[in-house]
Amino acid sequence: ANKESLVAGGDLVMKRAKPNQIIPVDSEHSAIWQCAQAGRDSEISRLILTASGGPFRDRADLSSVSIEDALAHPTWSMGAVVTINSATLVNKGLEIIEAHHLFSMAYEKIEAVIHPQSVVHSMVEFNDGSTIAQASPPNMKGAIAYALHWPHRLENATKAIDWSSSHTWSFAPIDAVRFPAVDLARHCGQAAGALPAIFNAANEVAVDAFLAGSLAFSSIVNIVGAIVSDFDKGGTVVLRDLDDVSAIEDDARIKTSEHLLRLAP
Repeated sequence: ANKESLVAGGDLVMKRAKPNQIIPVDSEHSAIWQCAQAGRDSEISRLILTASGGPFRDRADLSSVSIEDALAHPTWSMGAVVTINSATLVNKGLEIIEAHHLFSMAYEKIEAVIHPQSVVHSMVEFNDGSTIAQASPPNMKGAIAYALHWPHRLENATKAIDWSSSHTWSFAPIDAVRFPAVDLARHCGQAAGALPAIFNAANEVAVDAFLAGSLAFSSIVNIVGAIVSDFDKGGTVVLRDLDDVSAIEDDARIKTSEHLLRLAP
């Protein structure tokens, strides 16, 4: 399973899922799952996902980003598409939608913050003012082991943090102007219906175009936003089954490809 399945057809998937049948493997959602066990669901005030900020969090000009630049993630080793999604923060937008479905949490209670060190994977804030955080090295070993061995923990699944050494962890809000993908994804999630699937499908086509050298990095999210806006004008499309999901994704991919052709010199 992957996050895109929940993004595109989350309502359909969750309606069919049995209790504890879906166990999160994404490090952020595994962290939330672990932290949430510190209290009752009714006591949770907010979910806070962390984002590294990708390779361009401090770069002033994104107009000349090369493919090599975008694939050079500072803390994680991932596939090409996920690495680009991390650089645009589309990945964090997808994870907000995923968290909404996995934890039945309203979008206004799900936040994301920049945490360059990628050691704190996510946090859960409770109604008494306490915040529980899950911290481990920036790799997938712990999250995968926890999912495979739940409800138990695998001994030495990942290297523990050395608390005898000095550490500096920083957190900062996401710049919505610099990284509009997060707010765009949140809008799609709140609108529900087909928009999350459209957002994801349009992004996949745009990322492929960037990796092929036919689209600027700075245009990826702009293209996705334009496609989402076009579909948004038609009103909410209800997805009744997986065939509907597949059909709307195909439609979004076609429209995105046509949009890219119109932009071609």
